[in-house]
Amino acid sequence: MLSTYQYPKFEYRRPPELAEGRAASEGRYPVVVVGAGPVGLAAAIDLAIHGVPVVLLDNDDTVSIGSRGVCYAKRALEIMDRLGCAEEMVRKGVSWNVGRTFFREQEVFNFNLCPEPDHHRPGMINLQQYYLEEYLVRRAQSLPNIDLRWKNNVIAVTDHGECVALRVETADGAYSIDTEWLVVADGARSPIRHMMGLDIEGKIFMDRFLIADVVMKADYPTERWFWFDPPFHPNQSVLLHRQADNVWRIDFQLGWNVDPEEEKKPENVIPRIKAMLGDDREFELEWVSVYTFQCRRMHEFRHGRLLFTGDAAHQVSPFGARGANSGIQDTDNLVWKLKLVLDGKAPAALLDTYSEERVAAADENLMNSTRSTDFITPKSATSRTFRNAVLGLAKDYPFARALVNSGRLSVPSFLVESRLNTPDSEVFAGHMVPGAPMDDAPIESAGGEQWLLQVAGNRFQLLYGMPDAGDVDAATATACAELAAGAIPVETLVVAERGQAPAGLRTLVDVKGRIRERYDLKPGTCYLIRPDQHVAARWRSFDLAKLRAALARATCNA
Repeated sequence: MLSTYQYPKFEYRRPPELAEGRAASEGRYPVVVVGAGPVGLAAAIDLAIHGVPVVLLDNDDTVSIGSRGVCYAKRALEIMDRLGCAEEMVRKGVSWNVGRTFFREQEVFNFNLCPEPDHHRPGMINLQQYYLEEYLVRRAQSLPNIDLRWKNNVIAVTDHGECVALRVETADGAYSIDTEWLVVADGARSPIRHMMGLDIEGKIFMDRFLIADVVMKADYPTERWFWFDPPFHPNQSVLLHRQADNVWRIDFQLGWNVDPEEEKKPENVIPRIKAMLGDDREFELEWVSVYTFQCRRMHEFRHGRLLFTGDAAHQVSPFGARGANSGIQDTDNLVWKLKLVLDGKAPAALLDTYSEERVAAADENLMNSTRSTDFITPKSATSRTFRNAVLGLAKDYPFARALVNSGRLSVPSFLVESRLNTPDSEVFAGHMVPGAPMDDAPIESAGGEQWLLQVAGNRFQLLYGMPDAGDVDAATATACAELAAGAIPVETLVVAERGQAPAGLRTLVDVKGRIRERYDLKPGTCYLIRPDQHVAARWRSFDLAKLRAALARATCNA
C-alpha cells in the first residue's frame, strides 16, 4: 500500500452469460476490449462516445500498482479532452514545459516543450498512472454502453474469420462470448498475443534502472532534471520528476551486472537517495521497481479481427514518455475507423490503415528511444568518450546541444505518408500538412467553447476560412448542407472575425488570429479534418467535388 493513495476495489459482477436460461446468441457483441489500463479504457470510452456498445474485460479489480507511467504529453491530453476526462487529470497533475540536462554538476542544455503562446494544454503533466486509470474508470462508468467486467480473465481466443470467440474465466465459472472485433490492450506481456502465437520483434538493452518514488517536500521547480555522471551517482545517469501529492520520481541507472532484487531493498535504495538529496532532506520511500529498456514491436497491429494497441503492440524505453502516450494515440487512430467499418460505411481495409499509420508512428518512437538509450548507456569506451565530449561542449556550442539526448520526449505523430491523405496541390506555409495533428488556438463559439480542439474531432469536419466577401455564398452554404447530410457527415466550421456569423453554419471566432496564423488560413481556404483531429486534405477554395473525393480517400471508399 502507498502512503499517499488508497487503491479502489472495483466490484465483480456475475456475467450475464452465466445466468440461467441465457441464450447462446445473446453473448455476441460488436466490440470487446481486453485490458483496463490507460489504453484499453481510452478505447472503450471512445467507442462508447461513438455509440458503439463495448464489453471491457480485465483480470484485476483495481488500478495499476505503483506510479508506473508518469508523463502525459500535450497530444494525449488533447485526446483526453475529446474523451471528456482531461480536466481532472490536469487539475491533479503537475504541469511543466521546461527540462534541464546536467553533466556532472553543470547545466549544459535546456528545452521548452511549448514555446508558443495560446495553447490550452501544457507540454506535459506528471501524474501517477493509478490516478489516470481511476479517472478513466470513472468516465467509463458514466457511459451507459460500456459493460466493464472486473476479474474476468480471458483464457482462450479463436478468430473464426466472421467473428472472434473468447473463453473467459471468473469466480462463478467460465463462459464464452463472440465479438465482431477484438481490441487487444492487455499490456507488454500480452497473454492474447502469446495465445495467437504472434511475435514481437526488437531489442532488449543490457542495462537496468531503478525507479524510486519518494514522498518529500521540496521547493525544486516543476521541471524535468536529468544528470549525466553526477557526483552523487558517478558514471551513471539520474532523472528527477515531481508528481502529484509531493511524490518525486527518481530513476537511477544501475548497469547490467546487478541483482534487481537486491537493488530494490530499502537498505540499498535509501543511501542512493541520501547521496542525491543530502542527509538533511526528510523523505519517505513509497515505491521501488527495477526495469530494463526495451524497443520492440509487432510486425503488424491488425491480425484478422484482432486489433493490437499500446504495449501489447509496441514497447519503448520509458525515457521520452512514449509508451502510454503512443498507446493513447493508437486508440485515437483506431476507433473512428472501427466505427465506420461497423456501420458499413467503410470497408474493413480501412483498419489496415490503422496498422500502417501506427506502425509508422511506432517506428519513429522506437528510433528515438533507441537513440536515447544509446546516448544514455554508451556500449563502448569510445561511445562514452564521444558522449562526454558532446556534453562538455553543449553549454557553449549549439551544434553540440542538438546531439544531447536524455530522452526525446513524446510528440504527436505526423502521418504524412498515409494513403488516406490527399496531397497538396497548392502552396501553404506552416506545418499543418496532410497527416498533421491539429494545432490548438483560442476561439469564441456560440456553444461557449474557448479552444479550437474543444469543437474538433469525433466526426469529419471542414475548417473553412471566411471568404473576403464577409459571408458564405448561397451555393457554398447549400453544398455544406449536402456534406452534413451525407452518408459520412462532414460538419462545416467557419472561421470568422468577430461579429461575422454566416446563416446556418457553425462559426468560430478566431479571437487572436492564431488559426489564420497556424493554418495559413487565408480567406476561402478549406481543411478537411479527420475524426482524430488529423488533417486529411486542404485547398485554397471550396470545391465540393474535391471534398467528396478527399473524404472517399480518407475512408478507403475511393
